[in-house]
Amino acid sequence: MTSDSQTTSQQGSPAHHTDTQAPVNFAPNRTLKQYLGLTARGFAMGCADIVPGVSGGTMAFILGIYEELVMSIRAGARRPFWQALLRLNVPAALEAVNARFLVAVLAGIAIAVLTLASWLEWVLEHQPVLIWSFFFGLVFASIVTVRKRVHNWNPTLFVALAVGAVGAYFVVGAVPVQTPESAWFLFLSGMLAICAMILPGISGSFILVLLGKYQFVLAAVNQRDIVSLAIVGAGAVVGIVTFAQVLAWLFKRYHDATIAVLIGLMAGSLRKIWPWKETVASIIDRHGEILPTVQRNQLPSALTAEVFLALGLAVAGFAVVIVLDRLSQPKPAS
Repeated sequence: MTSDSQTTSQQGSPAHHTDTQAPVNFAPNRTLKQYLGLTARGFAMGCADIVPGVSGGTMAFILGIYEELVMSIRAGARRPFWQALLRLNVPAALEAVNARFLVAVLAGIAIAVLTLASWLEWVLEHQPVLIWSFFFGLVFASIVTVRKRVHNWNPTLFVALAVGAVGAYFVVGAVPVQTPESAWFLFLSGMLAICAMILPGISGSFILVLLGKYQFVLAAVNQRDIVSLAIVGAGAVVGIVTFAQVLAWLFKRYHDATIAVLIGLMAGSLRKIWPWKETVASIIDRHGEILPTVQRNQLPSALTAEVFLALGLAVAGFAVVIVLDRLSQPKPAS
């Protein structure tokens, strides 16, 4: 795991930040074990992406592959990739977009979505407090660890953090709406969700909830509705390649400020992930499902066994991130 994390500078300045049209110098060839590790990280991202309120981008941050992921996606719209593709030089095109890295990570995400969608749907319905507690610990610990990626904190960066936190706080508190199921809206939903999915703290699944499409997409996965998934997927491809250009530009020119905003997004998202909630208002959607529209965070009413289990899972989630962070630190030269 250590060698993977070294592909991205732990000091917050990825080695592959080069001229905007120059080929990107990604990590050297990894071993099979390292690629399996990337697939495992992708699996963790996929698990997070399924849950409304937890961002796959947060997991990528926690696991040390966030900036390489953004830069790899960004390369799909850059000149070296398209020049190689037009020359039918497939190996060069694949190298330009760091294809081995992307395939390993995306394979993990796909495995998680296809195998765990039904299980997570059941857990969210029957044991929401427990799963939210675990993810609360994960995200809270990620805030603690990611802050080290900023070299020198100053008042401007604290303002950037506050802006991100306030923005996420209000976004995750927004009320879901009912929307059409036509192809154009499914395409738009895919675009918006994937942009949020790559942002730590803003859940792509939650954006689908706000757009009234979370249950629709989850059902499409479970029922293997290829047409609907293809439309949403096409929107996601367009959205992620486009948005990655913006993120890559921000990382290159305003790295510390970008990290500070992303930390703020994670902090603001804790409002959504808080395990104990009281539903103030709800609606019945067109499928007859009860959909909470306004929820209020609250403390547990009594110290029950579930509360202690939830606290234990939160601590476990926190510990997982701290351990992963320590394992990802470069070993001192002997």
